[in-house]
Amino acid sequence: MSLWRRPSGMYESHICMDGVRYRKSTGTANKRLAQQIDKKFEEELLAQRFEVEQYKPTMKFGELTARFIAAGAAKPWHLDRLKLLLPYFADFEIACVNRSLIAQYRTHRHSQRKLAETTINRDLECLRHILYWAVDQRILPTNPLSRLKLERARRKKRPVMSLEEEGLLLRAAAPHLRKIIICAADTGMRRGELLTQRWEDVDFDRSLLSVTHSKTAEGESREIPFTKRLLELLSEQTTREGLIFTFGDKPIHRIKTAWKAAVRRSWIKHYRFKDLRATFNSRLIEAGVIKDVRKELMGHSRNEDTNDLYSHIELPLLREAITKFEQWRATKLKEGQNSQKQLHMRNQLTTETSDVTATTGYEADLIN
Repeated sequence: MSLWRRPSGMYESHICMDGVRYRKSTGTANKRLAQQIDKKFEEELLAQRFEVEQYKPTMKFGELTARFIAAGAAKPWHLDRLKLLLPYFADFEIACVNRSLIAQYRTHRHSQRKLAETTINRDLECLRHILYWAVDQRILPTNPLSRLKLERARRKKRPVMSLEEEGLLLRAAAPHLRKIIICAADTGMRRGELLTQRWEDVDFDRSLLSVTHSKTAEGESREIPFTKRLLELLSEQTTREGLIFTFGDKPIHRIKTAWKAAVRRSWIKHYRFKDLRATFNSRLIEAGVIKDVRKELMGHSRNEDTNDLYSHIELPLLREAITKFEQWRATKLKEGQNSQKQLHMRNQLTTETSDVTATTGYEADLIN
């Protein structure tokens, strides 16, 4: 019996462990409640003895983040979002991070600048992920944001670059950027995937590009068949070691400046580099490529339902999709050339008619 009743009527817990006697007042005269407190006290002592980490709901979010990063659990997108989360949440106890605080954070973000709800959702996904990590590390008993509903994003029209604009952009782009643009337009790869792509993942015999660095699990180790244009571009390269896209044999980390300069010199409307990915997807749709094949080519995350768990897009279907894509592109280019020829002929005919009219008028003046 570890409970002792004092003359005052209060119960006291006495527990012996490893030859040491631990005493603690339960603070109650109710025996049943005292037994529960006694049991909890014993569990705490056992946890200390076997160095079991206890819950720490009073830990500051800043300290939790430091542990999260030190444990190597942070990915690049976590670090990017934490630049925005830490200034606001760093001094809050993690047990106080609740839906009310999240609502205040949304208001705060909107007060700074006009943002889409999707942007703030990415912040909250990062925050929720870190709290789930805290649960796994027994720092929190449960995640207070586990059932948080994110704001539904509104669909927006995605800019799609025309083939004519693409041609103007390629002519205005720097040589190192031109190669990246062609690869992005013909594969739909993300900027991060392109800049980390290596020659070891290029298979010229099978005309395949293997994507091994992606921000989505479905994006990694996916295979993308070459278009003829991309195959010719890569075949021209003499150096086939290390990174595919370099500048002066050095890795490229940023293309923002070069991209803006190319768009400015080409005199086309404003596009972001990521719009090339939407353009590739749009062209696949127009070429008649089905949704599942498009998602496989672009490395989109799949919905975790029964059908998706057993679905797999075979390589012949991917090759067929790229063939359709090239046929669509060739048709559109041919239509564009025909339109230019017709426009040129129309302008030429108009000029000749104007010359004849002018000559006739001149002769009439002479007769008069």
